[in-house]
Amino acid sequence: MQSYTGETLSWKLVDGCIELTLHREPANEIGLKTLEELEKFVAAHEILKNQAHALILHSNQKAGFSAGADLRDLYHNAKEIGFDNAAPLVRDFLNRIHAVMNAIDASPLTTIAAVHGVTFGGGFELALVCDLIFADKMARFCFPELRLGLIPGFGGIPRLKRDLGNAVVRDLLLTGRSINATKAQTVGLVSQLAAEGESLKLARFTASQVKKFDRQVSAAAKQFLKPIPFAELQQEIDIFCELFTKPAVEAGLRKFVESTDAQPYLP
Repeated sequence: MQSYTGETLSWKLVDGCIELTLHREPANEIGLKTLEELEKFVAAHEILKNQAHALILHSNQKAGFSAGADLRDLYHNAKEIGFDNAAPLVRDFLNRIHAVMNAIDASPLTTIAAVHGVTFGGGFELALVCDLIFADKMARFCFPELRLGLIPGFGGIPRLKRDLGNAVVRDLLLTGRSINATKAQTVGLVSQLAAEGESLKLARFTASQVKKFDRQVSAAAKQFLKPIPFAELQQEIDIFCELFTKPAVEAGLRKFVESTDAQPYLP
């Protein structure tokens, strides 16, 4: 399947580059429907990777790349069965999203996240599976999960630890504050900065450049440089599920769901 258009995302293969576009309003929140369509992409990727040299993930939503997990969906599903009983449901979702993230992480293609605006929580974690992050100057990165009584659950901390120093990882996780694109480049999170609205253009240019390299050599180099921290990823799932049944999580999610702010995910 060289192209697909779903409710939350679409993809197409153009001149050896796969472009995966997130387009769920208002800010690409990742819920069950997005997960289902990401799973479809992973299945298609198994065939497309033999015809491509690069993969670009980006968003066409004005708010940004992704605000992260669909917390309203999570809250209502957990409330329906009771938070005390929700751990198996949450674990199943996390196992599925981790399988998607690991598949993109392990892709033999050169993968680029072209981000702008809000790149928070699970959206930040999706960007981190890519080899390179290109950000326009208005992008912001944040792990707000501690405000909900949780830790990031889509693999963000093990992948961030793989790429950056502990000082940056602890700052992002323990303070919950956001950093801008310039700061993100300074600490080594962002590979290249782009003018506002230009990150996708820069990603496309880079994808055309890497086409010149032998694919087997690029894949071998990537496998050597970018091991997947499977043990820590599993530990993250266990900790997340244990925390999810605590009263602080239900209270934090309720506060988020009942918020009247236009963008309650913002710090």
